[in-house]
Amino acid sequence: MKIFLVPNYQKSEAVQSGLTLELWLSRQGYEVAWAADQKSKIAAEPDIDGSDLVISLGGDGTLLRAVRIVGSREIPILGLSYGHLGFLTAASPEERDILPVVADALAGELHVSRRATIHCDVYSVDERGEEHAISAFGLNDIALTRGPLSDMVEFDISVSGHHIDRLRGDGVVVSTATGSTGYALSAGGPIVSPEYTGLVCVPIAPHTIQARAFLTSPSDIVEVTMSHDRPSVPAIAVDGRFLTPTGVVERLVSRRGEADVLLLDYGPESFYNSVSRVFYGVRRDD
Repeated sequence: MKIFLVPNYQKSEAVQSGLTLELWLSRQGYEVAWAADQKSKIAAEPDIDGSDLVISLGGDGTLLRAVRIVGSREIPILGLSYGHLGFLTAASPEERDILPVVADALAGELHVSRRATIHCDVYSVDERGEEHAISAFGLNDIALTRGPLSDMVEFDISVSGHHIDRLRGDGVVVSTATGSTGYALSAGGPIVSPEYTGLVCVPIAPHTIQARAFLTSPSDIVEVTMSHDRPSVPAIAVDGRFLTPTGVVERLVSRRGEADVLLLDYGPESFYNSVSRVFYGVRRDD
């Protein structure tokens, strides 16, 4: 059985816990591989194929890196929190001894939370008038925002071919249910149960009091088309990582991803415990 570790190399406690885990796992006959890091001695990304479990040691950013490494393989991911937020993680050293948590994961005793992902295609046109397309997927969200010129963006938003509105503002976030507690929430969107598999569309600082967030069905396609009446240069980020389209962005097409992400936790109540802890400041022992 192969275990893949994805630590936050900037946090010494996360790396030290990874070393402890490697020793413990190796003694039990497990093969252990580490994700690459530029500041470590590991120069290239090890092969994740054949891994039975991925363990993220860090915050939500580290877990999102683990998601990118896993891609569409649907390998279970166990998040151990050593970060500032840790909303997506199953446990932290402050709450539990991590070795029993990992043992529970290896024994198949943890709950598998199947999280819908989001896929996007970004279409742009270069100086010669040729169209280009780049694709990306994420666990949290896709954000189209005003770019380096800091000018508001104007765009049309449609769902499965049905025009919803033309908006002006700082942009729009299209998120999964998992991403509803991230950028979408900061922009005024709702907190959505991770069992929901549609998309959440939230305008960012719209220049109107009528624009509202809305949810789509799992099969819907959300299309954002840039307005030619008010040209602008937007920035597009997937899970906080900026894409670099070739030329001028024309439209952004988002849909539910083909593969889900498998997060391990202690049951559906883990989500609501995290909501209570992170957003309302309520501790479990209160």
